[in-house]
Amino acid sequence: MRIISVTNQKGGCGKTTTAVNLSASLALNGRRVLLIDLDPQAHATLGLEITNELSIYNVLSKITDKRASLEDIIQNISRNFDLAPSNIILSTLEQELANEIGRESRMWDILNDFRAIYDYIIIDCPPNLGILTVNAIRAAEEIIVPVEASRFSLEGLNQLMEIIQLIKNRLGHEVQDKILVTNFDSRLQHSFTMFNKIKAAFGEKLFNTIVHVNVKLREAQNEGRHIFSYDKYSRGAKDYYSLSREIITDEPKVEPILEEAMAKVIKEEMSQLRKIMFNLSAPEAKDVFVVGDFNNWTPDENSRMRLDKNAWKKEMPLEPGRYHYRFVVDGEWRDDPDNPKKESNPFGDTNSLLEISHLDFE
Repeated sequence: MRIISVTNQKGGCGKTTTAVNLSASLALNGRRVLLIDLDPQAHATLGLEITNELSIYNVLSKITDKRASLEDIIQNISRNFDLAPSNIILSTLEQELANEIGRESRMWDILNDFRAIYDYIIIDCPPNLGILTVNAIRAAEEIIVPVEASRFSLEGLNQLMEIIQLIKNRLGHEVQDKILVTNFDSRLQHSFTMFNKIKAAFGEKLFNTIVHVNVKLREAQNEGRHIFSYDKYSRGAKDYYSLSREIITDEPKVEPILEEAMAKVIKEEMSQLRKIMFNLSAPEAKDVFVVGDFNNWTPDENSRMRLDKNAWKKEMPLEPGRYHYRFVVDGEWRDDPDNPKKESNPFGDTNSLLEISHLDFE
């Protein structure tokens, strides 16, 4: 089980939007997901139109007369996707825990004793660095920091990363933090300028995925739905699906013995594969991947293309069959402009089509 906290002390950066839609996308990928709304403003709860007398406050508080377990408050949103709702009363927990020993580990204690089985627990933090956020960082193994491509966001990001490091040091708790660029307006040169500054400053901490400005994300929230139930063909849906695939790429690998056996089988089958060279002319791009049916649509190091004389290239060993594929160029999904064979996909775009015949092996 992976526990991921989504945090930024700056409002309007897409923190709750990311927590909700990432959870929904992971669920669509067959992962069992619990979203914990740890924000007293309860935007994730309200944004999914959940009303419940019991909330995460009743789980964390020791003085409430309506104590509850985490299992007691969980509400189902859709297949594989559950929510632990919040309530404004959660704001009183900061004062309640102020003088309590081990106050920064209250959430960790709850999740450590939690017996329900989820593949992911996503925690939506409040927009500050108070005791609730400290609890979320202590409970998590990973942190996602959504940030806009703007000057003020960049300055605040430097401060936030320093504070997160301070919290990790004081708690003696190792946690991986990564930055997600959100609300990216590709119409503005300023957005690209700030993105390059963020990338230069934080390098490997940056997700490949970029979440672009998309009105459908806000409309979905206003309708009390996640983006995939509101408009799965929208740019916002594609961006968060891409993010989920990037996160899934980092899931723990299979056991060494199984991995060794699989490697042996793969080696035996390699002789039946044909090497296919994918090409894309995009000299201005920074990162390019080729993804498709053949690699579970996953942009990772195995699908990363290399730049060779203004063209990106990647050789893939494939067996005879029919494959759909696309290129991911700096987080943007594109079909192959040099391949006239295309088919519509469920997101309202087209996938490029590759057909390899048995005759190609003769």
